[in-house]
Amino acid sequence: MNNKIAFIGHRYVFDKSIKSKLYYEVKRQIENGCTNFTMGMHGEFDKLALDICRDLKKIYNEIKIEVVITSLYQVNHFIEFEGNKNFNDITTVMYDIEEEHFKRKIVSSNMQMINGCDTLICYVDTFRNYGGAIIAYKYAKKKGLDIVNLFS
Repeated sequence: MNNKIAFIGHRYVFDKSIKSKLYYEVKRQIENGCTNFTMGMHGEFDKLALDICRDLKKIYNEIKIEVVITSLYQVNHFIEFEGNKNFNDITTVMYDIEEEHFKRKIVSSNMQMINGCDTLICYVDTFRNYGGAIIAYKYAKKKGLDIVNLFS
């Protein structure tokens, strides 16, 4: 198996146990043969996913990490987001979303991430009726992706 996993989540994470849940799930996916991971960089869940994937890459060096940037402004933000870390272990990607309204760019990027993956690991409150995370979750569900929702 060489599937690709995308990460989607709300901007803020309120569950203090999410880091250990996410670590366990990513490690489980790697042990089941997943080698490709892609995530955005707009919120706490994205940062957790990236940090965990980078930590696990030290053990499983065959995994590939892709970070989706939504604008050129985000490149500078990404450098601040990651501090003084070395970027040799990740690839950055920017989808063709220039024509999108700035408020829709994250949702469009999330949908393109979902289009290119087999599994979605997410942190989404499914009782919400609004927001980019719930839109992406419903889109992934409609596409029939395997979904692991860590929201509890």
